[in-house]
Amino acid sequence: MVKKMSVEEKLRIIKRNTEEIMTEEGLVKLLDSGIKLKHYIGFEISGKPHLGHGLVCMSKVKDFVDCGIEVVIFLADWHSWINDKLGGDMEVIKDVGVNYFKEALIAAYKCVDGNPKDLKFVLGSELYHNNDRFWETVIDVSKNTTLSRIQRSTTIMGRKEGEGLDFAKLIYPPMQVADIFVQDINIAHAGLDQRKAQVIARDVASKLKSNFLKDKKGNKIKPIAIHGHLILGLQKPPVWPVPKGKKQDLWSQMKMSKSIPSSAIYMTDGEEEIRKKIKNAFCPEGEIEFNPLLDWAQYLVFINDKSKLEVKRPEKFGGDVTYKDYETLERDFSEKKLHPMDLKNAMADKLVEIMKPAMEHFNNAKLQKYKKRMEELIITR
Repeated sequence: MVKKMSVEEKLRIIKRNTEEIMTEEGLVKLLDSGIKLKHYIGFEISGKPHLGHGLVCMSKVKDFVDCGIEVVIFLADWHSWINDKLGGDMEVIKDVGVNYFKEALIAAYKCVDGNPKDLKFVLGSELYHNNDRFWETVIDVSKNTTLSRIQRSTTIMGRKEGEGLDFAKLIYPPMQVADIFVQDINIAHAGLDQRKAQVIARDVASKLKSNFLKDKKGNKIKPIAIHGHLILGLQKPPVWPVPKGKKQDLWSQMKMSKSIPSSAIYMTDGEEEIRKKIKNAFCPEGEIEFNPLLDWAQYLVFINDKSKLEVKRPEKFGGDVTYKDYETLERDFSEKKLHPMDLKNAMADKLVEIMKPAMEHFNNAKLQKYKKRMEELIITR
C-alpha cells in the first residue's frame, strides 16, 4: 500500500538524483491536479544492461512507485531494429528483449528493494500492432516539427550530428515522441542523452490535433520531462587532466558504455567480475570532479535517506568509518583523508551487497542460457 504523501514530499523524492526537470513548476501543478499520473522510460534492446540502465534508472522508477505513480517500462524493439542493434534482426531483438533484457531490469528493480509486481512492461511491436492511433500520432508529431530538427535529434540514438544515416533513422525521433502521447504518459523519464526527444514532445504537445495529453478540464498539457544522470565509465579519460571548460563534453564521451566491457559493470556480473573491475578503476587521489567511483557512490549508493557506505581499514590508516551522506564522503576524499584503495574496497563490497538479488535472479538455467546467447551475439555482431 502506497503511503499517503503531500505534494512537497513527492516533489522531494522525484527530484533527488536527477539532472533536470522540465519543468519543476509544471510537475508541482501535475502532482496537485488530481489526474492519473503515468510514468514511462524506454530502453533499446542492445547488449547487456549495465548499472546505468539498471540501478540508476530503476532506483528512480522505485521513487515514482513510492509516490503512487503508475510506471511503464517500454522495451523499444522497433527502435532497436531501426538503430541496427543486435545486427538489425527483429526476431532476435524481440526474443532477447523479452527473455533477457526485461529480466535484467526486473533484477535491477529487486536490487533497489522494488517489488517486480509494480512494473508494467510494454513491447513496442505489441503497442504498434494494428494501432492506427500510434501511426496517426507519428504523422501528427512529424507535421509539427522540421526536418532539420529531426536530423539534429538523431543524437538520441548515439549517432553524431551530421552523420550519414539511412532514412529509417529519421523516423526514430517522431516514433519516440509518439510513444509518450499514445500511452497517455504525463511524466516522461529518460537519461540526459534523450533530452532532444523530450523537448520535441513538449514543444508539439499543444499543436497535436488528436491523441494529446489533457487535464481534467480537457485542456492540452505538456508532458513533464525528467532526466536522470549518466554515470561515468570506469576507464581513464583519453585526455587527463581534463582541459578547463571541456568537462561536460568529455563526460558525455566517458559515460558507462555496454560496448566497453572494462568500463561497465553489467546487471549479470558476478562478485569476482565486480571486484576486478572496481580494483582497476580510474580513481586519482583527491580528485572529485572526474572520478567514476565517487560518481557511482553518489548515484548508486546514496539514493535515499537510509543509504550508507562502510569503509573498513586498519587503525593506523584511520580505522573503520561509516558514511551516511555523499557530501561527507566527497569532502574526506578531496582532503585525502580517504585513500583511493579504501574507497575501491568499500565500493566493491557495497556493490556486491546491492547486486546480490540480481545474482540470485539470474541463477537459473533459462536466464543463464539467454545470458550466454547475448554474449555470443555481442561477439558475432
